Amino acid sequence: MDPARRSPRARRRLGQATLARVTTQWHRPYTPGRGRWLVIGWELVALAILGGATENLFRLTGTAFLALAIGFAVVWVIGAFRIMRMGVYVNGYGVRVRGLLRTRTLAWHDVEHIRLHQASHRFGRLEIPSGMTVLIERRDGGHVQTPLWAQGIDFHRRPGVFRSVYQELRDRHALARLAPA
Repeated sequence: MDPARRSPRARRRLGQATLARVTTQWHRPYTPGRGRWLVIGWELVALAILGGATENLFRLTGTAFLALAIGFAVVWVIGAFRIMRMGVYVNGYGVRVRGLLRTRTLAWHDVEHIRLHQASHRFGRLEIPSGMTVLIERRDGGHVQTPLWAQGIDFHRRPGVFRSVYQELRDRHALARLAPA
C-alpha cells in the first residue's frame, strides 16, 4: 500500500525510521581497533576448549561429534560477525548503536544530549571505576549506552580517536537540531 494512503496512525506506527533505515547509508565514524580480532580469536579458543570438554564428557563420536563441531562453528561465525559490526553508526537521519545482541536506531530529533559518562561497576560496596564512555540521552528521559569506551578495544592507546568520535557525534547532533523539521 502507498504510504501516503495509510491512516495517520499507521504512518506514525511505521514511522520515518523504517523508511530511513531502508534508504540511507550508515557510516561508522571510526575504524575498529585491532583488539576485535583478539576477542574473536579468544572466542574460537574458548569454543574449542568447550567442544573438547563436551566431547570427552559425553564420549561423542561420529555424527554427534560432527553436529557439535558444526554447531560451535555456526555460533563462532555469527558471534564474530556481530563483534565486527558492533559500534556506533551515524547518518543524516540519526544514530544507530549496534551491540552484540541488539541494534537500536534513534532519530536525531529523539536525542536530547550526547555526553561523556564516567562509568563504574559495583560489586557489593566496592565500586570500581572503568573510565569514560559515551552516553546518549533521549528526549523522553531515558538513555542509551554505547560501546564507545575510552579504554575499550576500539580506542585503547588511541585517546585522540575517542575524542574525535565523541566530537563528531556531538557536531552531527547539533547540525541536526539546527535543520528544519
